[in-house]
Parts: sequence; structure tokens; C-alpha cells
Amino acid sequence: MQANEVLLTASDADSEKRLDSFISEKVDELSRNAVVGLIENGNITVNGIQKTKNYRVKSGDNVIVVIPQPQNVDIKPENIPLDIVFEDEHLLVVNKPKGMVVHPAPSHYSGTLVNALMYHCKDSLSGINGEMRPGIVHRIDMNTSGLLIVAKDDIAHSGLAQQIKAHTFTREYEALAVGGFKDLSGTVDAPIGRHKTDRKKMCVTDLNSRNAVTHYEVLKQYEKFAHLRLRLETGRTHQIRVHMSYIGHPIYGDDVYGKAVKGLQGQSLHAKKIGFIHPVSQEYLEFSSDLPDYFKKLINA
Repeated sequence: MQANEVLLTASDADSEKRLDSFISEKVDELSRNAVVGLIENGNITVNGIQKTKNYRVKSGDNVIVVIPQPQNVDIKPENIPLDIVFEDEHLLVVNKPKGMVVHPAPSHYSGTLVNALMYHCKDSLSGINGEMRPGIVHRIDMNTSGLLIVAKDDIAHSGLAQQIKAHTFTREYEALAVGGFKDLSGTVDAPIGRHKTDRKKMCVTDLNSRNAVTHYEVLKQYEKFAHLRLRLETGRTHQIRVHMSYIGHPIYGDDVYGKAVKGLQGQSLHAKKIGFIHPVSQEYLEFSSDLPDYFKKLINA
């Protein structure tokens, strides 16, 4: 299979950006981690010379990114029931249950959404995200429930990724947050990056971070908790959880950025609404899902 080669030319506005950040911002389908892997494998050159991920690009630099074709790996299809909200020949929207991992990882090679999709879709999944994440355009955390879009072909994948990057992709969540809110609505605009000592966590930081914006609205204030509606303007890893913890209102049950709750599996966070322009038909589609039973029980309690 032939590799895909992308040429990027740095502008004045790109000057002094780290090489891995510059590329991940310009190439929709590549995460920063994927870019680092390509750099380490010698697939990226700057003006014909291999550089490290820490290289600061200069205005006028010509960066060539060679993206290998996805390798076929043995991801075992598993007959796991899927709650499919919408499906056509190009994409599908699924309602992921709390506790399901989205794609295989060293600690989860079975029971993931990708395993289920491999069974349901057979060979019809996009390969842009590489060997372990076929079809996955964006993801939600294991203990976050709700709507997720899956691309069946690379055209759909690329078109959806561009909408996410352009902030035209509607993603609305509901959550239970700890504490009382003085303001019934607001915006958290704070950059998010990897935690410097705990690499599994994210945090608000100016060091090697990316801009992150979350809008929130209090739907109902209880004595010790608030039922929130949240809209993502950007889509950083753990964004809502990090931002809510940052302003002193961690998501109820969040055992990473807040406090674990006995009998509750992680954070009370649900991806309730998703909206996008279909990358082939160009029709705007929007879907929403009911709050899961555990969430309703918490509100009633």
C-alpha cells in the first residue's frame, strides 16, 4: 500500500510552535501522540531533515509528513449489542453505555466499542485513525455515556474531523457537578495539557497545552449539587472533567479529578446531543439521547 504524503508550509503565525503541535493542528486526522510516533519513526522531515518533536518551526519551513497506510491487525469482532441511533452507508451514531471503552488499548483488548463495530460493520470502517481505532472520529471516556459518531469510510472521517476542528460540530453534555453555582451560566476558557507528573491526567496549564473552551448552564441547583448542560467549543481529552474541577465544581463521582463515590462507576457525565453536517449529503443532522437510568436515579435522590 502507498503512503499518504502531506506538505505543510509554516507561516509567520506558526513560528516557534513545537513541531508535534504544529502538525497536529494542521492535519485533522493526526493526534499529537500519532505525530510523535511518526517523528520517531522518521516519517517527518523539515526542509528535508529529520527533527525532534521539540523542534520549533520557523516561518517558511517546509514540513513533509508521510502517513503510512493503516496496518491490518487482529482486532477480534465481538457480537456486543449496539444502541444505534442512526446509520447509513457512510457513518453511524451510537449511544455508548457507561463503562464501555471506546477502542482497544493494552489494558482493554476485548469488550470495546471497536470490537462491537468490527462485528456490526464487517469491513466498512474508516482507517484514518490507524490500526487500533478504525472508524473512531472522536471519543468519550469509558465512564461517560452517550452519543458517539463513527465513520465507515475515509471521506466521512475526514469531513467530520474538519468540522470538529472548525468548531462547527455540536456536542452537548449533561452532568451533575459538586457544589453551588453563583452564576447560572458561564464559560471556562483555559488551556489544557498533560499533567507534568501524572501522565495519565490532564490539567489546566500553559505548558505544551492547547486552547480549550467549555460553556455551561445550570439546569437546576440542588443543595449540594448542580445539574448542568455543557457545550464543547473544543474537544480536548477529559475537557469537561478538567474544566469543572478547575473552577471548583468537579463532576460528581469523578475519581480522577474529583472524589470517588461508593456505588457509582466514575463521573456523572452524559453526551446527550450531537449535531453535524453529513460529509456526503451535506444535510445537517442532530440527535439526542435520554439520560441513562443511573443519572435519573441520582437526580431523584
